Amino acid sequence: MASIRKALLFGFLVWLIPFVVAFAVFPFREANRALFESIMAVILAVATVVFGLLYMRGVTRRFVVEGILIGAIWYAMSVAIDAPLMLLGGPMKMGFGEYMADIGLTYLMIPAVTIGLGFAAARAVRAASREAAAD
Repeated sequence: MASIRKALLFGFLVWLIPFVVAFAVFPFREANRALFESIMAVILAVATVVFGLLYMRGVTRRFVVEGILIGAIWYAMSVAIDAPLMLLGGPMKMGFGEYMADIGLTYLMIPAVTIGLGFAAARAVRAASREAAAD
């Protein structure tokens, strides 16, 4: 990994930002569930893209592998941090199946974004190399 420290810090922030926003928009959860779910998905996507790009700035090779690794780490971190709050007798008291259908599935957006960033970075480097070789 390019930076395990950055990966862990950014992974925590990818979880924390949507969590904080969820508190602010929680009244919508009962009143307008579709709006709540849409807001949360957008916030998660934006946080993942921002921190994925910040992380990838420090990557110089193996971009796709790094995208896979940080996506898997950030996904696992989000589920692990959620566990005491949502699953293990926390305030939400969700069953595992309910959690995975409601939140865990949405978290799969994290590796989808980071892997995509890895492919995009690899492609950009290949294009720059071809351009430099042509000059």
